[in-house]
Amino acid sequence: MFAERGLAVLRIALSTTALLTALPFTASAEAKAPSPGERIASALRSSPVYVDPAYEKSVPPARQDQLARRIARTGLPIKVVLTPLIKGDSFNGDSAVLAEVVHDRLAQRDLVLITTDGEFTDSLNGYEWPGNAHQARDAVAAVGFLDEMGEAGPAERTAKAIELVERGDGTKAYEEATSDLDGGSGSGPTSKSPSDNSTSQWRWPTLIAIPALAAAAALGLLLFVRRRSRHSRRSRRGSSFMHPHTVFAAARAADVAKVRRRAEAEVLDLGEAVRSTNPSDSSDSPASGLQRALDAYAAAGTVLDTSRGLPDLAGVLALTAEGRDALDAVSAPLPLCFFNPLHGRAADRLDWRALGRRDSLRVAACPTCAEAVRLRRAPEVLTDTAEDGRRVPYFEVSNSFWATTGYGSLLADEDGDGGANLDDGADGSLALRVGRGEFRGTSRSRFRGEFSRDLGRR
Repeated sequence: MFAERGLAVLRIALSTTALLTALPFTASAEAKAPSPGERIASALRSSPVYVDPAYEKSVPPARQDQLARRIARTGLPIKVVLTPLIKGDSFNGDSAVLAEVVHDRLAQRDLVLITTDGEFTDSLNGYEWPGNAHQARDAVAAVGFLDEMGEAGPAERTAKAIELVERGDGTKAYEEATSDLDGGSGSGPTSKSPSDNSTSQWRWPTLIAIPALAAAAALGLLLFVRRRSRHSRRSRRGSSFMHPHTVFAAARAADVAKVRRRAEAEVLDLGEAVRSTNPSDSSDSPASGLQRALDAYAAAGTVLDTSRGLPDLAGVLALTAEGRDALDAVSAPLPLCFFNPLHGRAADRLDWRALGRRDSLRVAACPTCAEAVRLRRAPEVLTDTAEDGRRVPYFEVSNSFWATTGYGSLLADEDGDGGANLDDGADGSLALRVGRGEFRGTSRSRFRGEFSRDLGRR
């Protein structure tokens, strides 16, 4: 969808620059292999059930056909995606990200999507657009708490999920399936004695009720422990005291989807701006204006097509800002905010020292983050997922291209400001680094280990 529109704009941009005789555009003309999201969406257009080869033994083709026919009988826009989800893959191991990517690629307004879960490999998650008419989230989540599904495989769980979605009362099904997770000991006697005038009449029922309540509580606790032992994995997913984890996954996915739409719009706008630029209007050499904008456009498209979450999408915004600056011939422009590029353009450069560190870095910051640093408060930092699964500031993630570059803050600008943070010979262009293949090839993080001024020192 987007990749095709982007390539079309790129072809128009290349024809615009045909008059340039120096530094020809170097973007590859070869067709890109489809991304995992595009491949899954393409398969779903011909069948409502997509099964990755890793799941084919559990869900063989004959069983896939049965599920497809079962979906057809519901008359609902149900799609199923059974694929392994692992931290660091195209969806960062997050089923919510997978769901949003597939939804975007399908360009289908009404959709109920049943996917595998990134945390529990034999569990399923449900997503629904545009609203919650079929209560799909709760319907699919309920499957993991049903006693009859305890030993069921992915095919049986998927069939049950389809059934519950079709019924349309997923919330009720979820509440019933999880109703015994709180122990349900029941309340003690609440009626008063017929006469409140006698102390003894009040005391004796109370003395009798206390052991009864204790026994009921003990029985409830015993039942709860036995239930938890039988369903330890499923009970971790939620209880009557907490919201289902899918709610939080959906919230994260909504943030990713919002930024993705913004990034796509920025790339398309940059492509239109490049196309409408007259080569004769560019500054003294192609490399100083239009060609640099074309490089930024190509790099932004590359990052967008392979993005794995908010850090990469923020990088798309940083690249499109770089392309705009090139077109507008801005002298020594400030990059996006180092702490969180989603805050927008930086307003100033400042020296920043992380808590517990002795050395400082010179970074570009938006007004809000700059004020926080001046007041010795922690700025609001964009986070990423570390190798052990923890959410940490993006610049603490090993092997991160964005940690290496700080979204432009750690690259030398034209007047040399910020160059103290760089290796010898480094340039000030994110686009050229992406073009050289550094986006996925960064071997280390500048913020790993000691937070020293000489970040290039190993």
